[in-house]
Amino acid sequence: MRGLAMRFNGILRSGRSQALDEGIDDAVDTEFTAIMRFASVLRRDTDAVKNAIELPWSDGQAEGQINRLKMLKRAMYGRAGPELMRARMLPLNHRN
Repeated sequence: MRGLAMRFNGILRSGRSQALDEGIDDAVDTEFTAIMRFASVLRRDTDAVKNAIELPWSDGQAEGQINRLKMLKRAMYGRAGPELMRARMLPLNHRN
């Protein structure tokens, strides 16, 4: 199991997706259920996985901002109105 996990790690970090299909095939043929499930999920959207390996773009910044907003909404739920939420979302130097 460790060998397969390290192999996928190497494929993801290498920036080259040529070995991905072979790695997925080998993972599906193992007896490890977790690795088999992981490989079958990768196989469902191989093009997206290959693009994630090869292309330099990331949506990390957008996802981080969305996560921050959701955290603020959860923290404020039921406790305050829009004024307090606005005050928590805006930086200190933008307060009215």
